[in-house]
Amino acid sequence: MTMLDDRTTAETTWPTAYPDGYAVVDVETTGLARDDRIISAAVYRLDAQGNVEDHWYTLVNPQRDPGPVWIHGLTSDMLQDAPLFKDIAEEFAGRLADRVLVAHNAMFDWQMIAREYARAAETAPVRQRLCTIALSKELNLPLPNHKLESLAAHFGVVQQRAHHALDDARVLAEAFRPSLHAAARDGVRLPLLECRPLTEWSDSPVTPRIGRQASYGGSNSWRPSRKRPPCPHPNPGRFEDGKPLKQGMRIAFSGDTSVDRELLEDRAIEAGLHVATSVSRLTSLLVTNDPDSATSKTVKAKSFGTPVVDEAAFTQLLRDVAAADG
Repeated sequence: MTMLDDRTTAETTWPTAYPDGYAVVDVETTGLARDDRIISAAVYRLDAQGNVEDHWYTLVNPQRDPGPVWIHGLTSDMLQDAPLFKDIAEEFAGRLADRVLVAHNAMFDWQMIAREYARAAETAPVRQRLCTIALSKELNLPLPNHKLESLAAHFGVVQQRAHHALDDARVLAEAFRPSLHAAARDGVRLPLLECRPLTEWSDSPVTPRIGRQASYGGSNSWRPSRKRPPCPHPNPGRFEDGKPLKQGMRIAFSGDTSVDRELLEDRAIEAGLHVATSVSRLTSLLVTNDPDSATSKTVKAKSFGTPVVDEAAFTQLLRDVAAADG
């Protein structure tokens, strides 16, 4: 167990540049695509040192099918009398206001929240987010993977109901506090990222869910497979460390990810990148959390000298993809 003891906490000199408060958030959703909806949300509000101030939880009626019930356990019957997002938007906003949003893979939670507020013709009061995956990397925590359960186990936090928004938020809040204190003790700069709210929204038709529904983390998607449109931009070449991604770059993925692979691919395509199913000399970048594995993609990447980054670095690079030349 690696929880900080009281002596270590007491000796910590708190950095003045750290935020004054945090909102640890978890949302459960109907799925992982742009048109999916939030079906439950939880917020643990923490003070500047990561101490819990209060917590809040709500179900949300998505006005559609609930998606993978076998994962989150929320059925249509359970959600039919729940409030709509627009009905809880004000209270949710009050719990986020003037705080840094903290989540495990914060890009996903933030994008889902921002889209819900845009649908409701409102703006979420969030200016910065902190991803606990990125923070664990800054702290060099010896985790076997980037899953919440691994972070929880590292700090001795017991999960009671995985994929239940309230319990996931509690687990993350309990794991975030010692992470925050470790960062303060070692003078680590927090990996804060800007949140850019959506200002308008246009709903797209929902694809009917058909066929066998597998798990989020499996090699098969529970959404029906679909042919992706060709990338409209030419390949500008390889990714260079220290420079942004550029539209048209060929991106390949290998191995397990903490976020559903198809969601990562969706984000890449929305940013104007080309998602490749294999690695070749034309591949701009390989994304993998296990670069030392002997998968065909990592082996080819090494032989071709293809640049490699992990999932957390890739999600941060997606914040600011440069426009294609011309």
